[in-house]
Amino acid sequence: MAHTLNKAMIFAAGRGDRMRPLTDTCPKPLLEAGGKPLIVWQIERLAAAGFDTIVINHAWLGEQIESALGDGSRWGVRLLYSAEGEALETAGGIAQALPLIEDAGAPQVFIAVAGDVYCDFDYARLRERAARMASADEPGMHLVMVPNPAFHPAGDFALAGGKVSLDGAPRYTFGSIGLYDTRMFRALPPGTRRALTPYYRDAIGAGRVSGELYEGPWENVGTPAQLKALDDALRSRESVKR
Repeated sequence: MAHTLNKAMIFAAGRGDRMRPLTDTCPKPLLEAGGKPLIVWQIERLAAAGFDTIVINHAWLGEQIESALGDGSRWGVRLLYSAEGEALETAGGIAQALPLIEDAGAPQVFIAVAGDVYCDFDYARLRERAARMASADEPGMHLVMVPNPAFHPAGDFALAGGKVSLDGAPRYTFGSIGLYDTRMFRALPPGTRRALTPYYRDAIGAGRVSGELYEGPWENVGTPAQLKALDDALRSRESVKR
């Protein structure tokens, strides 16, 4: 398998119910913080890390996403869109987008991030790990974990010695940043609605999931209050720079 990590996927198909009424007329990834849409912060981080192709799935008000972002040339990347009639959730979204992620059907290790997460993570750090995953006999995952936020104090998984496990300590929260292998999703028929959770649990149980802890700026923007707090923080950061 090619070891070049140059493709990313941004999940942008969710309805964003907790963000209503803001998301009644605007898709959640296009909501702005610090003067630009949430998804643009991610596109800029990926472009800075050398990614040249970014696949974006969408469902709710998806035409607004395509209209606002275009072909990606203004960021020096190529944006490809995977339209879903109804949101297929994360695993279903990946399966639907496989023709865009893979090159001529060749297996691909790619990075996937949530379009409603803000972070300063350096995605270039994942290249060496992606090369190792690409050469493995069985498809695996690499998850970027973050310290447990106040709204999720129990965390998702345990992380110790670079391995993710279902039980144990210390426990951290999955930061919605992961490396995945397309081989893992080929058996899922396109158009199937399926969450990633069973894939995480199966792969972790089989010992095929590595992980790392990222402790820099990270916000999972789920409510209008969280959006306003992030907006205030980014604007104050910019005023300090000036």
